[in-house]
Amino acid sequence: MPTADRSPGAEILLRALKDQGVEVIFGYPGGAVLPIYDAIFNQNAIRHILVRQEGGAVHAAEGYARSTGKVGVVLVTSGPGATNAVTGLADALMDSIPVVCLTGQVPTHLIGNDAFQEADTTGITRPATKHNYLVKRSEDLARVVHEAFYVARSGRPGPVVIDLPKDILIAPAPYTEAADGHRSYRPRTEPDLAQIRHAVTLLKQAKRPIIYAGGGVINSGPHASGSLRALVAATGFPVTNTLMGLGSCPASDPRFLGMLGMHGTYEANLAMHGCDVMLAIGARFDDRVTGRLNAFSQGSRKIHIDIDPSSLNKNVPVEIAIVSDAGKAIDALLAAWKADPAPVDAPALTTWWRQIDEWREKKCLAYTQDMTAGSIIRPQYAIQRLYELTRAVKQDIFITTEVGQHQMWAAQYFHFDRPNHWMTSGGLGTMGYGLPAAMGVQIAHPDALVIDIAGEASVLMNIQEMGTLAQYRLPVKVFILNNEYMGMVRQWQELLHGGRYSESYSAALPDFVKLADAFHAKGLRAKTVDELDAVILEMLASDTAVIADIAVDPKENCFPMIPSGAAHNEMILGVGSESDAAAITDQGLVLV
Repeated sequence: MPTADRSPGAEILLRALKDQGVEVIFGYPGGAVLPIYDAIFNQNAIRHILVRQEGGAVHAAEGYARSTGKVGVVLVTSGPGATNAVTGLADALMDSIPVVCLTGQVPTHLIGNDAFQEADTTGITRPATKHNYLVKRSEDLARVVHEAFYVARSGRPGPVVIDLPKDILIAPAPYTEAADGHRSYRPRTEPDLAQIRHAVTLLKQAKRPIIYAGGGVINSGPHASGSLRALVAATGFPVTNTLMGLGSCPASDPRFLGMLGMHGTYEANLAMHGCDVMLAIGARFDDRVTGRLNAFSQGSRKIHIDIDPSSLNKNVPVEIAIVSDAGKAIDALLAAWKADPAPVDAPALTTWWRQIDEWREKKCLAYTQDMTAGSIIRPQYAIQRLYELTRAVKQDIFITTEVGQHQMWAAQYFHFDRPNHWMTSGGLGTMGYGLPAAMGVQIAHPDALVIDIAGEASVLMNIQEMGTLAQYRLPVKVFILNNEYMGMVRQWQELLHGGRYSESYSAALPDFVKLADAFHAKGLRAKTVDELDAVILEMLASDTAVIADIAVDPKENCFPMIPSGAAHNEMILGVGSESDAAAITDQGLVLV
């Protein structure tokens, strides 16, 4: 029930945020939200991080949320402040990241009058959010805030917008304590045990099983990843991860086949293609994973576990569809597996592993680096050395990425053994994500080593956030694989568009070392292979923000690759000559 005492809406808002456990807000002020900033000035419980653009604020909140499991909080003003946040909101929606975005709005009596900095924020953000609110009554303010946090973190997590007219922030409002749950939104989290037992029966009969785990396992919390590891150990089955699921199963586990999908490993993709029983947990069968749907894992019997009922049977029909929190479902599977006396088909499983080991012998991620002094750096080698040299660092290590070739190379060559240490834009593929996301991670983990693995084109989309790093003395490391191209665009133009490199070359890049200096950071550069290790070590040893500009081969492509619209067994493993490239251009793909 509302309390009798009333305070200005802005103060009620901050009280509700504090009661929701909020410690940090990423924001940018403007006229419509100045009452909130005035209230922030008068308290010390919640820290505010001043970003340089509202899109960066949302990505920072995503990094904070993804690395902690908490809800990230954003504060922006009306009009362009809210519209600048839309890309980040859509990114959080696609990748199921819990974010609450507070947007300013013109006073209620001016809504619809085209007032200064007015925008239909709820209308604009409706398709980019899990839910949104326009607060029109002071009596609703505290309740809406509590409800927004519940919606953002419950069920399939996602972003929620609260649009706040300026008069609501000024007028007195009552405080309402957080309710237990929600009157109508109560997502199912417990699995149906009969379905779980059915799934176990199917899994124990499998001759060529595979476990396919996605970001939903990580969103469920660290316990879910631990349970997944226990399930893999108990079954002895091979396991693969989506891009968003990396870290839920240790990369060091011998049963881990690597990432699957468009730039996944040969063994993971062919195991998915050839399995007879598939257990999908917290993954949504997106097109970058499935490839051509009518050729995806034909004939296999599929079990799909997801907390979002709308994801079940959406892209791929399955035999057993279980609505549940991933962690709770895995725990139930593990208990049912142990309780079921039926044995696995051990001879068939041995044969299946023998086949997988043959696929592994392809060594699809192998490459050759010329170690002669003065040789150009291959991007795979740059990531490999970054990974190897960070093994000696005693700090906790978190990796964010921008979007492009470097993102895929990071997924392939930087190995993750724990969840919540890999932050990347998967569903929306948002260039400019990595730097502000790293900023949010560093705020959440001040003593950690946070590295944004970047491309020179992508990082420039939010490079202004280097100013935020300087203001708050955040020692984020930006590791740029600089090939002077929008690399993934150039790769597709080479392989699928006859080598017509239309507008993919960056002809006027900044000097990143000087740029780092301008932003009060340290700038480093490696142009040849013999310079690489020293630059990485100096970067890791620095206690300030660093931009490391690593010049890499501009012609290098990211393989393996399943061309868009192809099947898992229609992969490009590599291009050895111009004639090979021409054959791919003419035929569309190379069969393995």
